[in-house]
Amino acid sequence: MTMKISIKVITHAKKSEVVGDDVDLFGARILRVKISQPPEDGKANKALIELLAEYLSVKKNSITIIAGEKSTHKIIEVK
Repeated sequence: MTMKISIKVITHAKKSEVVGDDVDLFGARILRVKISQPPEDGKANKALIELLAEYLSVKKNSITIIAGEKSTHKIIEVK
């Protein structure tokens, strides 16, 4: 089974954590995540994948960023 999740990433946080979820203008759920790593050289994306893998209890290689690689708004795919 594959699942897609919309993510809003907040970088430079004091600690990395899943904060909660919001609803966008179209009624879609967006998961808010704080990451302590800076958005340089893919560090924040790597930290995001590690955090989500632990949060969702899946392996890191089952999570892929499919949109928003260089944005604070991302869509990830979990297999």
